[in-house]
Amino acid sequence: MTALAPVDAGLVRWYERERAALGTDSRPAEVLDAHTHVGQNDPDTMRCSPAQLLEMVDEAAARAVVFPLHEPNGYRGPNADVLAAAAASAGRLVAFARLDPRDDPLAEAQRGLAAGARGFKLHPRAEQFPLDTPALEQVWALADEQRLPVLVHAGRGIPALGAHAVDLCARHPGVRMILAHAGISDLAWIGARAQELPNLYFDTAWWSPADLLTLFATVPPGQILYASDAPYGRIPSGALSTLRIARQSGLDDEQIRLVLGGQTRRLIEGEEPLDAGPVRADGVTLAVDALLDRVATFLIGGLAQVFRQVSGDEMLALARLACAVPEGAQQAPHCRAILELLDARERLLARVPQAADPTPFVPGMYLLLLALNIARTPAVPVPDALDLA
Repeated sequence: MTALAPVDAGLVRWYERERAALGTDSRPAEVLDAHTHVGQNDPDTMRCSPAQLLEMVDEAAARAVVFPLHEPNGYRGPNADVLAAAAASAGRLVAFARLDPRDDPLAEAQRGLAAGARGFKLHPRAEQFPLDTPALEQVWALADEQRLPVLVHAGRGIPALGAHAVDLCARHPGVRMILAHAGISDLAWIGARAQELPNLYFDTAWWSPADLLTLFATVPPGQILYASDAPYGRIPSGALSTLRIARQSGLDDEQIRLVLGGQTRRLIEGEEPLDAGPVRADGVTLAVDALLDRVATFLIGGLAQVFRQVSGDEMLALARLACAVPEGAQQAPHCRAILELLDARERLLARVPQAADPTPFVPGMYLLLLALNIARTPAVPVPDALDLA
């Protein structure tokens, strides 16, 4: 099993301070990640064992919903493995059964529930099906009857599926549908419909601050669930990013606690979800700082190259230059934090073999993504020093 490269200890301490500040009754805020995976056969080469996922969960003192990665040979065995891992995790993992519409999905759903699954996962891209496929109608009816969460891939690589999601939520009000990856396939319009459909949820397992800011500006906060997409993402850095977007969007501490895990816990335990109020009054109008937006633009250019597994050094160098604001400028603390993150990534690349990273094609990516988040959340303070290793 490939070793797991730990998240920088300084970021973990920052994450722990934020959780403590949000906590109640002398306990840190609950973090329940709505979207993680395990598996060894995904065609995209991603690999993650239950033991590795538990390392990620434990480094964040969190809990997580888990389901199989893409399994070309079917999900009966992988679902059983996920259920066994959850049963042995002392409550740290909560299993969802992954379903393929071409492989008797109702029977697999019923097997999963009997063995302890708390919901289902559907991946229209990997299994190549539309969300309204007739083979799933009995699954939707089952989820409606038992008020179960169903998490649906709604990210890159698929045509729009929002119209089907809206129709299904309207016809099956007991279903708690969760559109993964901020519902980016339909985010241009679906927020307004989500305001009319309290059983339509979205997770934050996505990297772009522009999309996440749009999500928080158009979808009620009680319908947004924190998620990391582990092992593609990591829990502490993802939670920090979600928390900062939530604060930039004007959410209060009680609403943020619900986003980070409170609402997900209610969904998996079959409780009535909480109404956390309407979307922000000023809708999609969100502050952009011109100097920090320059930094963000260069970071996005570098990230685009790194995503393609080529060097983003030139764009990242320009991002560094864009951070050279005067010492007393209001942007200076954010620029200092961004430079600390870029420096930490350089040190990570120098000392950690690429094969030791659970996402070997993007080593240290979480540091770049958090830097981008800081550039797009100018109204949210940063620590005086990140104290990165």
